[in-house]
Amino acid sequence: MVDGESGLCLGCYRTLPEIAGWARLTPDSRATLMQALPARRDRISPEKLGLI
Repeated sequence: MVDGESGLCLGCYRTLPEIAGWARLTPDSRATLMQALPARRDRISPEKLGLI
């Protein structure tokens, strides 16, 4: 499920274009993206993540 405000998946924090293009990414590109994902969590309100 994608959050309308942030445009991020509520489970993995990727955007729809990132999800759609995942198979075409190089291993290095995937690793770089994966490193950036935890910081994106703050872009989604805690209520939507079930944290409050």
